[in-house]
Amino acid sequence: MYKRIVLPILFRFDAETIHHFATSALKFTLAIPGMRWLARRLYVVDDPRLRRTVFGIDFPNPVGMAAGFDKNAELVTELSALGFGFVEIGTVTPRPQPGNPKPRLFRLKADGGLINRMGFNNKGAGPAAGRLRSLNQRVIVGGNIGKNKDTPNEEALHDYQRCFHDLFDTVDYFVVNVSSPNTPGLRDLQEREPLTRLLLALQQDNRARPKPKPILLKIAPDLTDSQLDDIVAIVTDTQIAGVIATNTTISRADLKTDSQAVENIGAGGVSGKPVRNRSTEVIRYLYQKSGGSFPIVGVGGIFTAEDALEKLQAGASLVQVYTGFIYEGPAMAKRICKGILDHSL
Repeated sequence: MYKRIVLPILFRFDAETIHHFATSALKFTLAIPGMRWLARRLYVVDDPRLRRTVFGIDFPNPVGMAAGFDKNAELVTELSALGFGFVEIGTVTPRPQPGNPKPRLFRLKADGGLINRMGFNNKGAGPAAGRLRSLNQRVIVGGNIGKNKDTPNEEALHDYQRCFHDLFDTVDYFVVNVSSPNTPGLRDLQEREPLTRLLLALQQDNRARPKPKPILLKIAPDLTDSQLDDIVAIVTDTQIAGVIATNTTISRADLKTDSQAVENIGAGGVSGKPVRNRSTEVIRYLYQKSGGSFPIVGVGGIFTAEDALEKLQAGASLVQVYTGFIYEGPAMAKRICKGILDHSL
């Protein structure tokens, strides 16, 4: 029903407007007495065979919501009620920022994809931490952190450290985002020297805590094999907990959407089915090159259980979705979990 009736109606309206409408409707509906219980009955697959222990955290299932969907930690318990084993909030920045001018989110319906140039629009790390402290349900939460747009790269470390400090007591793991194409110059921080410095400094802060948190690095799908080799070396040198592969791509290759329409959209990162194969290639390369020495969270173009299994078989320990959830609807996590169980039988 969702894909035949609901989705065509939603797709008649601006993508960002509908995102806010749909998430508000989800919050309103699940606030009605009994509806959260009903949602969990309908969508949560509770089976011990789905449980995973990755970078020291016990996940109820390996299917998470990727960063970008719930930037401000406003939907954590709602997404958990829809069957997600964990939720990654953000990307958050130290100070609130509006992001890039609208429109900045576009559908590629023929490709099963999106183009976004949101630009880290969020209400800030401090307010996100406050919302997480008020949760009345235990949900595994990751904190995806970035720098403000007006912070020069030479001062980026301060922004990441401030986010780390603000969120430390409220999240289970951290993700360092240096791979978004929508903050000018951010991807320069993926180069080996500045990235190593950044991660070593965060690890130093982390180890000063009584109970350090896992720190992961989110990378772009556009890295060359040589750059991926550097990533393996950086993970080894800094001893961070793992990698999230991958973010959105700046490539426009092999899109089915009319090329003029894509050109008219302009800059932004492509997500969804167009990035699926490259994301899997990156996962497989990192896993083989590292000998499976660190966990990989696979994200990019997951719509079905088969897509998720492809990532897991390539070397991912967990998977995340975002664009696929928009196209597939609220039962998506349930279908993927059931598919993983069917495959394990």
